[in-house]
Amino acid sequence: MIDVQRLRVLRAVAEHGSFNKAAGALLLTPSAVSQHIASLERSLGHPVAVRSTRGVTLTEPGRLLVEAAETISAELDQVRHAIDRLTSEQPRLTVATFTSGGRHLLPAALARFVTAHPDVELTVREAEPEDALPMVRSGAADLALTYHFDGPLPPRTGVDWTPLMDDPLWLVLPHDHRLAGRASLDLAELAAERWVLGCLKTEAFLRRYADRAGFALRVAAATTDYFFAQTLVAAGVGVSLVPHVSLAPAASLAVVRIEPPRPARHIGVVTARRRRPHPYTGALTEALAEAVAE
Repeated sequence: MIDVQRLRVLRAVAEHGSFNKAAGALLLTPSAVSQHIASLERSLGHPVAVRSTRGVTLTEPGRLLVEAAETISAELDQVRHAIDRLTSEQPRLTVATFTSGGRHLLPAALARFVTAHPDVELTVREAEPEDALPMVRSGAADLALTYHFDGPLPPRTGVDWTPLMDDPLWLVLPHDHRLAGRASLDLAELAAERWVLGCLKTEAFLRRYADRAGFALRVAAATTDYFFAQTLVAAGVGVSLVPHVSLAPAASLAVVRIEPPRPARHIGVVTARRRRPHPYTGALTEALAEAVAE
């Protein structure tokens, strides 16, 4: 039988790339880490890690075990949170959301949900997709309002994705910009412009587009807030790409459609794939779908 503690040690070795760093993270000695890995290899009958001067490399059996360890860890965390809910006197629901979704989509859905389920204690936590998905897998959040950009849906082991809406990106320009009166624009027409970034994921898209179109992306400002980015555009710092949900119309701004193929982010709900689903995630997902429809 494979020992769960030894899987935990192997997972730390894989994450940190060395026995010494894994030992520090686990509050163990390097010798204890080596002993755990050696015992794991003896019970398995195969090597799981190869040490070299450049660190530790997992073998194929080792990689399979790390994947299993991540699944087992998420399952145990989910069970712990489920037990906490069972022993709680009041039903609880924890929701993770990205900023603009929390500002524009979640409030109406929560108002519906609270009216229908006034006894549920709600907790809302702000988190971008890369943080929200692990929270759902571990049970730290029961539901995540999240998104992904154009392209294939990233792998989501252990969770279910319920699509809610497509959220197209728009060009946001100062109101007196030379192209502000256009009905639509090709991004290549803005090759000489300086850009205000409201999200690192938007930057990745723009850099890919600029490489394909053959121009260098000039960044004037980089933020993690689309609303702040739009105030910088209004001040004349540059132009920006902003999702529809995050648009903040103002007399000092012009919003112009991007010519096809038009980029978009896809908004949806992520819930854990469990044997016993949380009793209230379905109700909130339905409330979010109604809020989007309106």
